[in-house]
Amino acid sequence: MRNLKGFYILLVAVTIAFIWILLPFYSAILWGTILAILFHPMHRKLTVRFGNRENLAALATLLVCVLMAIIPVFLMIATLAQEAAFAYQQIRTGKWDFGQYFQTAVQALPASVEAWLNEMGLADVAGLQAKLTEGAARISQFMAAQAVAIGQNTLQFAVGLGVMLYLVFFLLRDGAMISHRFREAMPLSDAHTRRLVGRFTTVVRATVKGNVVVAAVQGILGGLAFLLLGINGALLWGTLMAFLSLLPAVGAALVWGPAAIYFLLAGPAWKGIALIAIGTLVIGAVDNVLRPILVGKDTKLPDWVVLISTLGGMSVFGINGFVIGPLIAALFMSCWHMSVIEDRDDTM
Repeated sequence: MRNLKGFYILLVAVTIAFIWILLPFYSAILWGTILAILFHPMHRKLTVRFGNRENLAALATLLVCVLMAIIPVFLMIATLAQEAAFAYQQIRTGKWDFGQYFQTAVQALPASVEAWLNEMGLADVAGLQAKLTEGAARISQFMAAQAVAIGQNTLQFAVGLGVMLYLVFFLLRDGAMISHRFREAMPLSDAHTRRLVGRFTTVVRATVKGNVVVAAVQGILGGLAFLLLGINGALLWGTLMAFLSLLPAVGAALVWGPAAIYFLLAGPAWKGIALIAIGTLVIGAVDNVLRPILVGKDTKLPDWVVLISTLGGMSVFGINGFVIGPLIAALFMSCWHMSVIEDRDDTM
């Protein structure tokens, strides 16, 4: 008994130590695992086509992964950074005067509403202009700091990317063996372990693929709407809508909603009406139709659970949280469901 307790103490200690040394690369490991799960079906088909040559199939799948997933993400980040820098220049030079936009909108309100805003201190155009300038300066400083950090940590970034790609290759090649070893090591019955592993892979695939498809479609539709309506910075606003659409139900509306309100108040009103129509009937329909099909249907999570777990995950883990949050929620509900079934069987 003493030796068994000592072994478990050692097992816990070395597990914690191993996790600790992997923490600097947790993002690379997380996304390496996610990409391996997403591209595993392709790897399985290529393995058959290449005559069960696992190395060649894994290498070919990795190449497709780089072309389809990694390079487009880098291009989107570079575009967003470029557009954000352009927006800051427009604000700094006064070409985009949000204070003037706000003043124009306030003046278009009924006198009673304008008086109420003045009483509440919400119509202080000068103060708003100062806050916008300060906010733009902070964004610029943040982006400059991030650019410097990336430049100074190029080696660390390259190492992280290399770790991710290296991990994807071996997870694709040895994924079946690793999954089998993991199931054997789990202190659960084989049925429960298979259920949890299957739930894990299903949620990862549904969350990533669903959110990426919804984000891309909403960003493209929103950007085109802004472009057709002659709104400056259509590429920037479309990219922001794509990013914010990671938040179910409310994401893209945070961009097109204020723009529609401005046009309704300051004119031309038809642009505001057009934005509301496109936002609710087209962009909103994408979220209401595609997201439940691609995310909620496979994860079997209610919409409110998806929203709260996504927000909570992103607040704790940053951008990685849009996957980690729903994943934890799904595993939590699966574990409790299995617990209820076990208790029901025991009482019978």
